[in-house]
Amino acid sequence: MMIHVRRAELSDAAQIQRVYASTGAYSGTLQLPHPSVEMWQERLRNFDPDSTMLVAVYDGVIVANAGLHLEKKQRRSHVASMGLGVADAFTGRGVATALLTELLNLSDNWLHILRVELTVFCDNAPAIHLYKKFGFEIEGTHRAHAMRNGRFTDSYSMARLHPHQPLIPLRET
Repeated sequence: MMIHVRRAELSDAAQIQRVYASTGAYSGTLQLPHPSVEMWQERLRNFDPDSTMLVAVYDGVIVANAGLHLEKKQRRSHVASMGLGVADAFTGRGVATALLTELLNLSDNWLHILRVELTVFCDNAPAIHLYKKFGFEIEGTHRAHAMRNGRFTDSYSMARLHPHQPLIPLRET
């Protein structure tokens, strides 16, 4: 399967909406069921120019998207958060790996980001496995983090530090 990853464009709104119309995509993220094309058009139109939204395309169809969002606070300018959603029919087929590879390439080699953060539902074993494969570590648990399917669901806070940028230890005074 050949996946092409590129930056999202305004004209992609309808296809991104279809990704998040699939149960697994909205259940595994903080998206709500029944997204509208207009909502995605608005998000794409007003997307922060300092952040990045990518799409994964298979056979001319968008099957997933991912975003890398840079922190605005000066003291956290070394941090980005990320999110990712894959259409149900394309989970387990390398699509998330392709998107995550490109997001981390941007983060590590182009954006001067030291730390990438994310949250993932505790019961999303495939996503947790993927993130760990890319060096993310669980840093904590958010209890009752979000409502999903009528129940409050816990999530993990995960983060990854740039693998080739050692931290400078604090000096004791």
